[in-house]
Parts: sequence; structure tokens; C-alpha cells
Amino acid sequence: MNLQDKIAQIEPIDQSAVERSWRRWDSIAKPLRSLGLLEQAVTRIAGMRREPEVTIEKPCVVAMCADNGVVDEGVTQTSRDVTAVVTKNFTTGATSVCSMARVAGIPVVPVDIGVACDIEADGLIRKKIAYGTQNMAQGPAMTRDQAVAAIEVGIDITLDLARQGYDLFATGEMGIGNTTTSSAMAAVLLHRSVSEVTGRGAGLTSEGVRHKIAVIRRAIAVNQPDPDDPLDVLAKVGGFDIAGLVGVYLGGALAHRPVLIDGFISSVAALCAVRLCPAAAGYLLPSHVSDEPAGALVLEELGLKPFLTCGMCLGEGTGAVAAIPILRMACAVYNDMSTFAEVEIEEYKHLK
Repeated sequence: MNLQDKIAQIEPIDQSAVERSWRRWDSIAKPLRSLGLLEQAVTRIAGMRREPEVTIEKPCVVAMCADNGVVDEGVTQTSRDVTAVVTKNFTTGATSVCSMARVAGIPVVPVDIGVACDIEADGLIRKKIAYGTQNMAQGPAMTRDQAVAAIEVGIDITLDLARQGYDLFATGEMGIGNTTTSSAMAAVLLHRSVSEVTGRGAGLTSEGVRHKIAVIRRAIAVNQPDPDDPLDVLAKVGGFDIAGLVGVYLGGALAHRPVLIDGFISSVAALCAVRLCPAAAGYLLPSHVSDEPAGALVLEELGLKPFLTCGMCLGEGTGAVAAIPILRMACAVYNDMSTFAEVEIEEYKHLK
């Protein structure tokens, strides 16, 4: 089955299950809609799963790891070698998201989808499309076929994890240079200026940001990505990590599972997934709003409001992981609280 056939199988969420879930929320003995976005998230999960019963029993973080050829242009503080180091550290638990995930009791699933060297590590899923992308400032980052292959990796891994019982996917990534690729994609897909969507990434100086902006402008001028063709944008100025995450979003939708967006990079992947398949939008949940300049812009384009506003821009899936305990708490209220009828209190009424 090719990518278009898989996309064609994605169905919108079930609005009748959403409505039944809202009725459950409104019967609970508390002020109506007083958990705000968390209530909305639970009802949307009900719609995804097509039933009003909602629990989050077995979440995981899927971290796509890949190198980006644009690093050759000096757009980062560190060398591409760091990608391999952090990718291996995912397998030993020695990364920020691993530390946070341990507290929440959530496994991290790292995927080598395009790291520039071979990594031997237990627990690493090896699905390398190539040893990093090409330098997008000189030509396309990848071929269209490579972009499709990377998306299919994300879909297949997510569907396999769903068969293992995982019921919510948090998106993570690692790839030196990927705020550069994400900014390029955001500029094209949002029809915004490069300067408006480009930030410091992992700590560039002001001069470094100016250079990064110039490189992205050159990449867009060289490649002329078509904003009406998200696959063209992804292939020409994206990365394998972003493409893999596009597949995670589409795979989650195919499996009727929620997928949590992390920060700027994963939100750009989410936008690309929705442009490829509008029905996939129903399966997305926000976590936080990235401190990168375009973080809020992409979420706004997706019509999503973040649960957390922490000024985070670390990546790896850290923001998505931070949101999972909050969602589980909301599920606890949804499932465990008494109803107005059970405690013999007159139901609150919606104000008109």
C-alpha cells in the first residue's frame, strides 16, 4: 500500500463520541467546563477512539533522529557529531526527555532515520533513509521518494507501536540544524518572511541568527518549494526527522490514537501532515508553545491552544512529555468523579 492509499484511509474523528463525552463531563459534580482545554482534549480523544471511555494507559515518546546537510553552512553552534551522541544517549536514558519521561513513567522510542553515521545501541530502531540530508542551501535536501520513504517509516513504526498497545504518542526529535529546516518549511507553508519565523535555535548569537536567515533565504531561492505541495516543501527544505514525524502523525490518525505535538520542529511536521491529510488534524493534541518565534504561529495555523506556556525550546519531546501527566489527571477527574445525580446536587446549567 502506497502513501496515498494510507492517507486515503484516514477518517475524521467521530463527533457522536465527542458529544457523548461532553455529556459525561457536564454530568460531573463540578463547575461546567472548569478544566478548560483539558476537558476539550479528553472529548477529542473520545472522538479519536470512537467511544466515550477515555484513559491514557500506555503512552510513549517517538524520537526521530537525523542529520541535516545545511549544518555545513555554519548555522549551528555545534557540529553534526552531536546528533549521534544524543541519539545514542536516548538509548541509555541520558537525555533531558529521558529524565522527564522516567518521572512520568513513559518509555522513549528513539529512531535513527538519517543520522550521519552508524550507531550501535540496544533499543535504537534503525530505519536510516540516508546518512543525513543534502545541503538545502545548494539544492534539494532530499528526493521526493526519500521524503515519502521517511514518512512511511513514521507511519509503520506508529502502527506497530499501536499494535503493541500504546495508546498515545508524544513526538520528539534530535537533529543538529533542524530549527533551520523547520524555519524554512514554516516560512513557505505559512507564507511568512524568513526573518519572522527564524530564531536562535540552540543559542545562536544575533550575528548567527542573521547568517541563519540568509542561508534559509538562499535555500528557498535555490529550491523554489511549492507552498501548495507540502511534500515538495518537505523534500526540498525539510529533514528526515521532520518527515518521520509527519508519518507519526499520520500513523496515529490511522490507528485512531492521539499524537501530542512537542515544540516548533514537531509542530511544523504536524502542519505538513495536516496539509497532506486534513482529516489528520483531529488526532493532534498540543502540549506547549515553543519559545521559537514561529512556535505560536504554527499552533495558531493548526487551530490549537497549548496546555502549557513555559518558554521552553529544548525539543526532544520534552514539552509533550510534560503535558502527559496533566492529561492523565484530567482523565482521572473524567472517570472517577461523582455525578451531580450521585451526590444529589442540582446540575449546573449552561448560561445562555
